Amino acid sequence: MGLGGKEWIVIILVVLLLFGGKKIPELMRGLGSGLNEFKKATREDNKTEETTSDKKEN
Repeated sequence: MGLGGKEWIVIILVVLLLFGGKKIPELMRGLGSGLNEFKKATREDNKTEETTSDKKEN
């Protein structure tokens, strides 16, 4: 059950009405920086797990 074209248009219109056209770029920047921080933290966590597993093997 994916979203079709009409549903996406309705969602975009609702977002535009709620936040206005000027706020949307700020929201997208915030979302992008949040995703980047999440990816960075995930990569660091994976490196920590690899280092820990290497120490256990020795």
